[in-house]
Amino acid sequence: MLDWLAQNQPDVLCLQETKVQDQEFPEQAFRDLGYHAAFRGMKGYNGVATLSRTQPDRIIYGLDEGPDNEDVRIVQTVIDGIPIINTYVPQGYSITSEKYAFKLVWFERLRRYFETHLDPASPAIWLGDLNVAPEPIDVYHPDRRLSDVDFHIDARTAYKQTASWGFIDVFRKLHPERLQYTYWDYFRNAFERNFGWRIDHILATPPLAERCLVADVDLGPRKAEGASDHTVAWAEFE
Repeated sequence: MLDWLAQNQPDVLCLQETKVQDQEFPEQAFRDLGYHAAFRGMKGYNGVATLSRTQPDRIIYGLDEGPDNEDVRIVQTVIDGIPIINTYVPQGYSITSEKYAFKLVWFERLRRYFETHLDPASPAIWLGDLNVAPEPIDVYHPDRRLSDVDFHIDARTAYKQTASWGFIDVFRKLHPERLQYTYWDYFRNAFERNFGWRIDHILATPPLAERCLVADVDLGPRKAEGASDHTVAWAEFE
């Protein structure tokens, strides 16, 4: 990550599923590169972090201010007046499990969060590992994925209802028909065979989506030794 930051120098970088307790988060290493860090995590699971070159105007952890057991899944940083909502949406385990039902409710709660805290007429960004491939083009062999927690119709509907509050997928806006994934598991040579999923998304409200110049996926980090099974989705705004 330090190599990628040094090479690309983004204004803001959002991480999900950091899987590290706060006291062990490598904050100083990022500070040495000129980044402020807002983070919440736990040992072995979940965790979100937002790195920014500019000191955030405000940081909100969780879906509600104050004590919130979802603060390891969502952090909002307001940077230069723009809210950036960094989320790690629950995966769901299986469509018959309580964890999947929790995932669907989590999207509903997130929609209410947007309605309460944001304005679709003002610039805002929602992004992260959203654990949903919205359309058949966003997953390999979609006809075989209908019962998967990241492609099941209820998950896709929940995601779309949340986004319909006023968020636009900037990658799909710029590339309506492009086949591009952001995640490949470690089995069956999935990356080499391009058996992947597009489940990491950057969405923006209309005033900001109109100013999106580029939205793409960097495959380089996925090719590196010891790589994450996800790679970097990125966007540039004027």
